[in-house]
Amino acid sequence: MLSDTAIRAAKPREKPYKVSDGGGLYLLINPNGSRWWRLKYRVAGKEKLLSMGIYPDVSLKTARDRRDAARKLLSDGLDPSVARQTKKEAASDTFEAVAREWLAQREEPESGRKALASVTVAKTKWMLETFIYPTLGSRPIGEIKPPELLLALRKIEKRGKHETAHRTKQKVGQVFRYAVATGRAEHDITGSLKGALAPVVSKNHAAITDPAGIGALLRAIDGYEGQPVTAAALKLAPLAFVRPGELRKAEWSEFDLDAAEWRIPAARMKMGERHIVPLSTQAIEILRELEPLTGGTGKYVFPSLRGFDRPMSENTVNAALRRLGYTGQEQTGHGFRSIASTCLNEQGFNSDLIELQLAHAERNKVRAAYNRAERLAERRKMMQAWADYLDGLKAGGKIFNLRSPGRG
Repeated sequence: MLSDTAIRAAKPREKPYKVSDGGGLYLLINPNGSRWWRLKYRVAGKEKLLSMGIYPDVSLKTARDRRDAARKLLSDGLDPSVARQTKKEAASDTFEAVAREWLAQREEPESGRKALASVTVAKTKWMLETFIYPTLGSRPIGEIKPPELLLALRKIEKRGKHETAHRTKQKVGQVFRYAVATGRAEHDITGSLKGALAPVVSKNHAAITDPAGIGALLRAIDGYEGQPVTAAALKLAPLAFVRPGELRKAEWSEFDLDAAEWRIPAARMKMGERHIVPLSTQAIEILRELEPLTGGTGKYVFPSLRGFDRPMSENTVNAALRRLGYTGQEQTGHGFRSIASTCLNEQGFNSDLIELQLAHAERNKVRAAYNRAERLAERRKMMQAWADYLDGLKAGGKIFNLRSPGRG
């Protein structure tokens, strides 16, 4: 029988050779010095080999334990190689394995399919890893029943996260439909849970939408005495009205200040499509003032106070608003989008232009392509008119209605 001392003393030769441990287990020593465990056994009179790992990653004791386990299978009339393959195939049919396979394909889809935005991928991974994998991840996906899934989703509800429960159910449904398509499940069980979860009560992002209140908010922002980078983000937010994550993760490489454009790549957009933000002269002025501070120190326009290699924290803008005296029920960073949407619609701007600038989903693909290609000039005019309107509100002067480009 072998010992660790004997294994270490065995030197490579010009050709591979074996040193036996007994019971069919031996160590194959290769000319390059690698040592491979192998188990030789017979099934129905036919000699077969089974790989048992590489020494020293697989110790002598572990190799013997694996040999004994394989011998036990043989005594029960089972082929260890077949049993290993069956176990491997079963592992690929677990909910977690199928979900990770599905998500990997959505991150890097085949040609003709749109990749999920990185923020969507990250959030989906978080939901599945937090709420589903711990209880259902190791279960064969085809064996999971609706009551099992409902139990997992209701645990989310009990934490008061009703919207998260619904979103998690939606993602699980997508995984099941992929499993059906790849032959690992019979049907999407989430369809059986329709109406089983508590409905989500819609909550609008807090925003001040009356003109006098907006003017007061803008004057308060101009008087912000905190960090200059935070002040710049506060000032740019109402002018660009992008999502908070798109603002705080903005990179200087996305901006062409001479062309007055901010081109946000698809990977950072919720809808997975590149988004163009025409920049008003007021927005350009903010960015020109900020450029000497952060333009040469890293990639982020609004870097974290803890280091230029990371973006501003997701709580920074909201914390600054709280510092200015605005509660979470009055105004949030996301609420700047609501301000723009409400006021621009009230002022009579074309609703399609507003939706395009908000980067909301466009369901008609032909119409979407037309809008992206042909309506940028109109959006430029709208964004400049919007910035001028905000200046008027901030100045506290008489409030005039805006005229939409092309409005009769």
